[in-house]
Amino acid sequence: MKFGTKVIHAGLEHDSATGAVMTPIYQTSTYAQASPGDHKGFEYSRTGNPTRAALERNIAAIENGKHGLCFGSGLAAIDAVIKLLNPGDEVISTNDLYGGSYRIFTKIFEKYGIKFHFVGMQDPVKIESMINDNTKLIWVETPTNPMMNIIDIEAVSRIAKAKGLLLAVDNTFATPYLQNPIDLGADIVMHSVTKYLGGHSDVVMGALVVNDDALAEQLYFIQNSSGAVPGPQDSFLVLRGIKTLHLRVQRHCENGEKVAHYLASHPKVDKVYWPGFESHPNHEVAKKQMRGFGGMISFTLKGNRMEDAHKVISTMHVFTLAESLGGVESLSGHPATMTHAAIPKEDREKTGVVDSLIRLSVGVEDADDLLADLKQALDKI
Repeated sequence: MKFGTKVIHAGLEHDSATGAVMTPIYQTSTYAQASPGDHKGFEYSRTGNPTRAALERNIAAIENGKHGLCFGSGLAAIDAVIKLLNPGDEVISTNDLYGGSYRIFTKIFEKYGIKFHFVGMQDPVKIESMINDNTKLIWVETPTNPMMNIIDIEAVSRIAKAKGLLLAVDNTFATPYLQNPIDLGADIVMHSVTKYLGGHSDVVMGALVVNDDALAEQLYFIQNSSGAVPGPQDSFLVLRGIKTLHLRVQRHCENGEKVAHYLASHPKVDKVYWPGFESHPNHEVAKKQMRGFGGMISFTLKGNRMEDAHKVISTMHVFTLAESLGGVESLSGHPATMTHAAIPKEDREKTGVVDSLIRLSVGVEDADDLLADLKQALDKI
């Protein structure tokens, strides 16, 4: 089954009771049992809900995995992965990653004796020098947020497998339409479903996909025991969103390319970070492991003044200044004071998150309107 068919049909069945084509919203907390333990596969909606189960099957299918698990947010999904570990274990993570991931690693789990090392992974060889007997997990984000760095998943997978380590990949920016980390050797794929999978900025959710049965059982146990699960209404909204994922992401890619080239030619723009440029670090890796370059772009302004960045993002009209990304509407953000504010200034600037850096989530509007909006905003500085 090809991707455009999978997003609409994989893991889904017509409702057996009514024939409903769309998965019903099973708005219930509990389920009748004929006798103790004699039920129809569902007991309590924290443990399992038919709407959520349909979504979990669908997400697993589009990531070419066997098992899908949905959570109340992307951070709840990350939380479940780190709960696989024990005090004294160590994690090697991308040094340029979402600020919320950095925060949960350093401010929550370090208190419980788990140690995190942050390293630039564009050259996978750097990872090997960080591995010791306590290392249990490698955490990869590619493309990274917000610098759009590309990490070779296959190369990191070879290192992880040789050392007996788990490899988890945050695939939020690429989506399953552009990249499938399990096919490249990852053990765990994480999504902030809030973003492209939902696609309409109307739901908060996270997901994990794995192939290994034993690993899936561990994660299901954590999901049920910790209880950070999404409700059926949100699950229904994401099922609806996924049905157009291939169409939306294709348009995100087309618009992203036009915006990236426009910014690269603008006299007030300093650097543009977009994996589709031949000059972008690891562009060849992106071409190898991705089927397109996505709609996420970051850029800096000449002079690197925070006030200029604030003026640009505050005077755009089609691009909305807001947290998050991946919706049909275009969004702009200032990582230094928004998504990455939790990262100390010295640390964030080492990875390129400087004061004038602006991150764009390019939507599916008419590209001419997006370019006109950028022009009028940049003209104001």
